[in-house]
Amino acid sequence: MRRPPGRCPPLSDARRREPALRLPRRGVRPRRSRAERSAETRARILEGVIASIAELGLQRTTASEIARRAGVTWGAVQHHFGAKEELLTAVLEEGFDRFARRFDDLGAESAALPERASRFVDRAWEHFASPVYRANFEILLVTVRDDPSELTDRIPAQMLGAVDRLWRRVFPESPLDRDRRHGLERYVIAVLSGLASSVMLQGPRPQVQPEAEIRLLKETLARELLGPRRDS
Repeated sequence: MRRPPGRCPPLSDARRREPALRLPRRGVRPRRSRAERSAETRARILEGVIASIAELGLQRTTASEIARRAGVTWGAVQHHFGAKEELLTAVLEEGFDRFARRFDDLGAESAALPERASRFVDRAWEHFASPVYRANFEILLVTVRDDPSELTDRIPAQMLGAVDRLWRRVFPESPLDRDRRHGLERYVIAVLSGLASSVMLQGPRPQVQPEAEIRLLKETLARELLGPRRDS
């Protein structure tokens, strides 16, 4: 029987015609892709390795300790990184990448040169005072002593190359020639790595931070970036 015009269809008909609306349940996370899950697992493994080496040293960072901290099996670690040497290489590269990312928002237009020099030192010191640098230092130290390879040359060279690219982007107005610029870059890295070593020697809870030395480095960098003084 036909319904009179203007009447709403029965509720039962409307339900049959309109798909039911399903609201997401509270607390339910959207499903992640395989690539996202893999990247998350890799990140957890790297964090576990970094934390273990920084706290215990490379020799005491065992397969079981890495797996425990990452919350995975050692088989999963091998699946993502292969042999131990490849895992340590990944830690070194992660440290290098984190160092470079600290300067993403620091450019020539951000402030006057002395202020940029101060920020540059602050960002660099954040890296050298971090667990990832302590882990990298331990890996390179043991590798140089026990099994020197091209890795011990490649990673420091990559860092110096990154510093030089950052330098030219952050301090483009500096009149230093290439040799003088490279010398100043290496000086800054040497001072910061030396200060980091002195902090590490104090143990897991250092009481003395090199605040005065950091201030002196900032002043030296700002002065040297302006180039040799010319007598009037």
